[in-house]
Amino acid sequence: MKYTRFAINILENDRNEILLLKRSLHLSLGPGQWGFPAGHIEPDETPEACSIRELREELGPHHRLVPVRKLGPVRDSFYGGKFEIFLFHYRWQRGNIELNKEHTGYAWVGREAYRHYEVVDGSDEDLDYLGIWPRSYLNKDKLPG
Repeated sequence: MKYTRFAINILENDRNEILLLKRSLHLSLGPGQWGFPAGHIEPDETPEACSIRELREELGPHHRLVPVRKLGPVRDSFYGGKFEIFLFHYRWQRGNIELNKEHTGYAWVGREAYRHYEVVDGSDEDLDYLGIWPRSYLNKDKLPG
C-alpha cells in the first residue's frame, strides 16, 4: 500500500505556546480550521527537506528555529491510517511570520487556550506523540485509545 507522506512542524516559543495557522477556506483538508505548518513530502524529498521547505513557504524566510525533536514515521488515526507522518518539533528563537495564501492568520497558543481553537483532526494526536503538553490539556475525543 502506498501512503501519502506528510511533514508536520510544531513550533514552540519560550512561553510554551505553539504556533497555529488558520487554514484558508479553499483548502481541501481542514478549511477554516487551525493547524500546524505542514505539507506533502515530494517523491524525491526527505522528510527533513520537506519540513524546511514547508516552513519557508508557509512562514516566510525570516525566522530562526532550533530543532528539538523529530519523530516518525507514524500513521494517522483519523483518516484511516492512509497518511505516513513525520513530526518535527522546533523552538522558535526569533523572526517574522509572513503567511502564504494557504493561511489567513496565525496565533501563538498556550495549553490553557488550545481547546478554544477548532483544530484540524490529528493535531491533538501530534502534540501527544511529541509530549509537548500533558494529555489533560488536549481534547480527549481527538486522541486514540
